[in-house]
Amino acid sequence: MAVTWNTIHHQDCIAGMQELEAGSVDLAFADPPFNIGFDYDVYDDSREHEQYLDWSRNWISQVHRVLKPDGTFWLAIGDEYAAELKLLGKEIGFHCRSWVIWYYTFGVNCKYKFTRSHAHLFYFVKDPNAFTFRHQEPENRIPSARQLVYNDARANPNGRLPDDTWILRPQDLSDCFSSSEDTWYFPRVAGTFKERAGFHGCQMPEQLLGRIIRFCSHEGEKVLDPFSGSATTLTVAKKMGRQFMGFDLSEEYIKLGLARLDRASVGDSLEGAAEPTMSAPSTSEGKPLSSRGQKPRKRRVKKPTETLFGTEPG
Repeated sequence: MAVTWNTIHHQDCIAGMQELEAGSVDLAFADPPFNIGFDYDVYDDSREHEQYLDWSRNWISQVHRVLKPDGTFWLAIGDEYAAELKLLGKEIGFHCRSWVIWYYTFGVNCKYKFTRSHAHLFYFVKDPNAFTFRHQEPENRIPSARQLVYNDARANPNGRLPDDTWILRPQDLSDCFSSSEDTWYFPRVAGTFKERAGFHGCQMPEQLLGRIIRFCSHEGEKVLDPFSGSATTLTVAKKMGRQFMGFDLSEEYIKLGLARLDRASVGDSLEGAAEPTMSAPSTSEGKPLSSRGQKPRKRRVKKPTETLFGTEPG
């Protein structure tokens, strides 16, 4: 394979990354299969426990090799293997700067345990003393409670950094989070969302990737996604003026991902609301379908392989 940027390669990510020059990538984001039996186009998501961990060790090692000394690696993973992959990252040589919980209130319904409403995002760096984190950029800072509520003269006029909890529908959390608290509000991309690409069941929100890319890379730098899937990482990287490269085993996903990339241009706005509190009503203020003269849809019980972050029936 010729090492070509700004495209998606039809290739196993381990083999593909082996052909990349060591220390050549600025930022990697990976949302790998969770090994929960999800029905992918090509990949078998039901490996034996040790086989899955060995495979994870191999591809994470390649990410570590291709990253620049000051490079950054973000890993999205579910409950089932979050602890194991965090430890693997440490064994390989990564340093975990943040264990982010992406919390969404419209979660995956579980029948025999608490409903799944979160995913894990590990923020890894190779060198704990040298990495890109654009904390001073105005676009990466938010107003503090001292500014918004107390008008405290001691408040930093430049605001503060966001929290490490990211919430889907803060409209419904008035009893848990006050309006003065700032968190990361990014919706999970549901099937009815305009943002939905429609060809991949595990699509990340553009706004979530936008924050990661904006904080951890500069314009013109190289962003890698070993599991291109719906091509969200690559699309956001393109919109934000970065170089990008992805790998995928599915010819169909690649064809549709490339078409999505063709529709995007540098400087385009990201899909989805950057601030859901201003873009959607609370659940109590919403209108059920029956009030609009439509019959409520029957709830479809999902098979275990259809859940996004777990194997529980709906």
